[in-house]
Amino acid sequence: MNKFEINAEPRADKGKGASRRLRRTGKVPGILYGAGQDPASIALDHDDISHHLEHEAFYSHILTLNIGGEKQKVVLKDLQRHPFKPRIQHMDLQRVSETEKLTMRIPIHFINEDKCIGIKQGGGVASHIMTEIEVRCLPADLPEYIEVDLAEINLGHTIHLGDLKLPDRVESYTLAHGGDPSSPVVSVHMPKLIVEEVSVAEAAAAEAAAAEGAAVAAGAGAEPAAAGKEAKEGKGTKDAKDTKDAKGGAKDGKGEGKGKS
Repeated sequence: MNKFEINAEPRADKGKGASRRLRRTGKVPGILYGAGQDPASIALDHDDISHHLEHEAFYSHILTLNIGGEKQKVVLKDLQRHPFKPRIQHMDLQRVSETEKLTMRIPIHFINEDKCIGIKQGGGVASHIMTEIEVRCLPADLPEYIEVDLAEINLGHTIHLGDLKLPDRVESYTLAHGGDPSSPVVSVHMPKLIVEEVSVAEAAAAEAAAAEGAAVAAGAGAEPAAAGKEAKEGKGTKDAKDTKDAKGGAKDGKGEGKGKS
């Protein structure tokens, strides 16, 4: 297990203005509380804390705090960061008592994912629904992380909160307080990308079929329309011819009548 030591100094100034002035000097305002003692305002070195925060274990480990020439065991309980700058705004540290149980969030490590049956043989993917678990135990029993082995997990299977194997003397805080043991932690399933590709292919086939049907319907509709046009044109020609013949006949009749008279 990793060991972390951090340095701090007491601070007397309090309030937002004092915290801003402290941050401008490269310090991080913090509060130290717990173990039946009064809360104490402290200041920590920003660069030192930033370096420690790069390690995952720092968030769930028992830390050694050097303050005023005295060493204390503490844990990180809260951390506030600047909304868009890479700056730490505030830290809350809790004193640790060897006889009092702690409630801490512990990271989950998923192992043997590359050997998972559902992934290697079934072509699935793993979805990590939970990445940490809240546990309760004595400081001496606090684990650095919880392992979840995926080697034997088949396609379509899910590991639930109640399935996790916790170390001895470590309990799930959620389950101890009425939480649902069937809450999913990790599942192995077919990737959504494949489903989407099938859907796209089906949609393309349906679109092609619809276009083909529309083309056939358009062709079938064009023939009656052409026939109607031809019939109309033929009728018009016949009517015009009949009218012309009628006029010619009338003219001839008129001429004959006049000649006879």
